[in-house]
Amino acid sequence: MTGDEALKQLRTLAQAHALGRHVGSDRLIQAALDTLLADVDSPSLPLLAGLGRREEHEARELFDRVAEELGIGFEAPADPTAAKWALAYWLADQAVDGSLDPASAADLIWAEVAMDLDYPDELGPVVAVAIQLVDWDESWGVPLEQLKEEALREFRALAERRGPGPDA
Repeated sequence: MTGDEALKQLRTLAQAHALGRHVGSDRLIQAALDTLLADVDSPSLPLLAGLGRREEHEARELFDRVAEELGIGFEAPADPTAAKWALAYWLADQAVDGSLDPASAADLIWAEVAMDLDYPDELGPVVAVAIQLVDWDESWGVPLEQLKEEALREFRALAERRGPGPDA
């Protein structure tokens, strides 16, 4: 893993947590270890990477310190609607870059964003493909991978409507 890849991993975990996703202490500690092994350093990084099981309760606080030290912190929008949209864009980005299965991303956008936002038109195509993915059956004659590709197309279209930049 390169330093850039390690920082991306840490940034993704910071975003996930800020957007309300559960990120276990074990993942935070492993990411810190990966980052150290990639020759990235900060004052708190070795402390986080070296936590044992009995110290896992300290991982979140140390991770937040590491994120601040490395300048990779992320804060979700304070407005609940904007925060839901940020989650939708983040999930779509995760699927497009291969970090998250497209079927899982579509389902999460449907269940955790579209429902809460009263099914906005902009998410209609994602919800439609999410429903197809959840209900999919071999007898349809449509390969599951084809539906996942359709989900990826919808995620890319969603990103294009959002505009440039990760926080747009």
